[in-house]
Amino acid sequence: QVQLVEAGGGLVQAGGSLRLSCAASGRTFSSYVMGWFRQAPGKEREFVAAIPGTWAFGRTYYADSVKGRFTISRDNAKNTVALQMNSLKPEDTAVYYCAARRGEAVTTTPSEYNYWGQGTQVTVSS
Repeated sequence: QVQLVEAGGGLVQAGGSLRLSCAASGRTFSSYVMGWFRQAPGKEREFVAAIPGTWAFGRTYYADSVKGRFTISRDNAKNTVALQMNSLKPEDTAVYYCAARRGEAVTTTPSEYNYWGQGTQVTVSS
């Protein structure tokens, strides 16, 4: 069982930055793919970014809408994953969720993630 707790959401003006963090419980954090998803009112939950368990500064994955603006990273020694969000736009407004998926395969499908945090609100004003 993995418990995930997000932090770092808030209100920011367009063009600003926020850093989300997610702390995970458990001793096998490095065996999980970690992902960030978001859900805006009236919309389906969508993929934002993902990072493999054995990252070692290797490949990361992003939705086209955030590529070049958002950066995902993880610290397996501290059981944390972060999402640095720069050049924020009003359309980035959503509840952001941290998620964990057992294994090494990275996927962008929410139903394929095993554990979820409670979510943190990000609001970008124009």
